[in-house]
Amino acid sequence: MAAIGSLVFCTDCGNLLEESKGIVDAVLKCDVCGAMCPDTSAKVITTESKPSAYPSTLRAKRSDVQQITEDTAPAHATIRQRCEKCGREEVRWYEQQLRSADEGSTIFYVCECGNKWSQNN
Repeated sequence: MAAIGSLVFCTDCGNLLEESKGIVDAVLKCDVCGAMCPDTSAKVITTESKPSAYPSTLRAKRSDVQQITEDTAPAHATIRQRCEKCGREEVRWYEQQLRSADEGSTIFYVCECGNKWSQNN
């Protein structure tokens, strides 16, 4: 038998053998060719790390719902689009991906009069 980490392979046919049970002097049997050899897998060591051990800005920002305030709202560009409420010819807009990645994004329009509307791409 040949061991790579905790995986044990049959040296006769190369079949992946059942995982080690952690028993000293265990013998593993190959289901394909019937060869029997001692379990030579390395001891399996399981470690756990706290999330604080690997700081991440994404993890810090993660939440189920993100609240967008004026301070965190993206900078708005302007576009020649007529506001239906006041008739202004130029409004601010921004784009956000609200649906899955294979679907279009949503364009949000904001007029200085306070009118807001959106359009799905």
